[in-house]
Amino acid sequence: MHFANQADAAKHKRTYLMVFGALAVLTVITVAVAKVHLAMPLAVTVAMVVALTKGSLVASVFMHLSTERKALFSVLILCVFFFAVLMTLPVLTTHESVGLVTQKYQPMHGPSHGAAEGGHSDGAAGHSESSSGAAAGKGDGR
Repeated sequence: MHFANQADAAKHKRTYLMVFGALAVLTVITVAVAKVHLAMPLAVTVAMVVALTKGSLVASVFMHLSTERKALFSVLILCVFFFAVLMTLPVLTTHESVGLVTQKYQPMHGPSHGAAEGGHSDGAAGHSESSSGAAAGKGDGR
């Protein structure tokens, strides 16, 4: 980047140093919030505000978006809008099933089907005979 004069260059250098200082302070705030162990919603809110502030500083100063034309900003705002929509869609779809009655899975065939309706399965009959036989003293002598 070429500057017309030294004063213009010094102004940009001062701006870059100020942004660097702000980013360093915001990084210290992020680490301090992580060490304090705030409640989860408050910690996430603080982290998002700090990240948004740091990102906007980098984008506006280091990427020179603060000096761009309005056409670029309209495209950028459109991108942010669609990003917000795409991030909101999963949240909206997870609440669709609240209050709906779901059917439980019941197998149509298997050993537990007959026992559930009052019948005996092979495993249940064999188990009950061996346990009654052991209770009556008809064990195998062990």
